[in-house]
Amino acid sequence: MDYLNEKLNELLINYEEKLSKRFDYLKNEFITVRAGRVDTRVVERVTIDYFGTMTPIKNLANISCTDARTIVINPWDGSVLATMIKALAAANLGTTPVDDGRIIRLVFPQLTAETRKELVKKVHKIAEDTRVSMRNERRDAMDQLKKISNADKISEDEVKNVEHDIQKMLDDYIGNIDAALAQKEKDIMTI
Repeated sequence: MDYLNEKLNELLINYEEKLSKRFDYLKNEFITVRAGRVDTRVVERVTIDYFGTMTPIKNLANISCTDARTIVINPWDGSVLATMIKALAAANLGTTPVDDGRIIRLVFPQLTAETRKELVKKVHKIAEDTRVSMRNERRDAMDQLKKISNADKISEDEVKNVEHDIQKMLDDYIGNIDAALAQKEKDIMTI
């Protein structure tokens, strides 16, 4: 995968970076979809206005799981408790935040068979959206390859080799998506 033309090498490096970012996005989205046990990372994305700055809750509180269905948030500054509750309610996490004046509890309901099927549909959609975005990256890379080959008079053999490398990278990442999807689906359906 090392070519004499530096533009081709740069094209492949940029393409792989973009695919990697898309895959990282998929993994982060999968984290937010609850499987059998809740994960504190579900609330890490939620941000609140803290003295004029949008700040993630994880930077303002201790977040822990007390059991398989409960997340406890203990803010360091009690003045943000009401703001956190509003933000958590607006985040649509599938539960209503309960506060006792000092801490916030998020008790998630037990997953039913119907809920599990809906979650599986959701992760399939996330995976398909990621595949589509990766295919769009491939299309963009192929377009760039055509421009480079026309401008720099690159041989047809070398263009074919780069096209093969671009497709192979995509196939590898699609395989990673399929493996991650199968694992997440298994986690969701396991009771």
